[in-house]
Amino acid sequence: MKITPLNSSENRASNTVSSTSVAQSGIDFGAVVTGLDIAHATDADISAIENAMDCYAVLVFRNQKITDAQQYEFSSRFGAMEQATGDINQSKNRRLAMDINDISNLDRSGKVRARDDRARLFGLGNMLWHSDSSFKTVPAKYSLLSARVIPAAGGNTEFADMRAAWVALDRAQQHECLNLVCEHSQLYSRGILGFEDFTNDERTKWSPVLQPLVRQHPVTEAKSLFLSSHIGAIVNWPVPEARLFIRDLTEHATQSEFVFTHTWNQWDLVMWDNRVTMHRARRYDHTQPRDLHRTTVAGDTTLYS
Repeated sequence: MKITPLNSSENRASNTVSSTSVAQSGIDFGAVVTGLDIAHATDADISAIENAMDCYAVLVFRNQKITDAQQYEFSSRFGAMEQATGDINQSKNRRLAMDINDISNLDRSGKVRARDDRARLFGLGNMLWHSDSSFKTVPAKYSLLSARVIPAAGGNTEFADMRAAWVALDRAQQHECLNLVCEHSQLYSRGILGFEDFTNDERTKWSPVLQPLVRQHPVTEAKSLFLSSHIGAIVNWPVPEARLFIRDLTEHATQSEFVFTHTWNQWDLVMWDNRVTMHRARRYDHTQPRDLHRTTVAGDTTLYS
């Protein structure tokens, strides 16, 4: 198994990454893993991947032609697993098992959803900068996303390094962020887009949870901003001021020097650490199928009590 940083000449030439200049912050961000079939990963491989995740935060595994069962088994070696309770489709019409987040524009029959389909409109929230499961009391640790079907163009995924974004703040800005507590909910992130078609049960299930604005990685002890489109309020702040503050921080944290773009190939598997990153999907032709399957490793503990 070989792990090559995305900002190396080898990976720049391969066009895996469209831009990355976070090296100027002194923080490594993103790497490509080659020479590994994840379906046959050894304990030593898993340990090496965990160490690489602590350093690079995002890993790209190419040519991983796997089943959902294989993806789930590999993911579960990194900790307890989440179920897809953040997906809007929890009914008998669900296309995938609850162990798998359905990151697609397909219905249960495999047909592309209509432009005004409720599940499709809810899924547009993935095109906002976010951290997976920040709306849960225990936010996610790792996400692993497998590309099964990709459109002819577009649909890339951008990643932003919240460690580098934190380092780039001046001391006064860092001091202002410390000890702030934010409310996270999918009701907020979808509301940004004008989506308010929630049932009473969904409004109850996704009622806001509290998360710190600044968090510390449990292994590296690096501080990072805990930002997400799911944030709709800061405790004890007026809502308009809180939302403007979060918007300003998000604009700072998603500048090009903190971001790289992954251009998908079929059977790519990308793994990222939600504790130090944000990500978002980019637009594509909605009439073309895009089918990605996500498994999610749960976090270890609540961050705010």
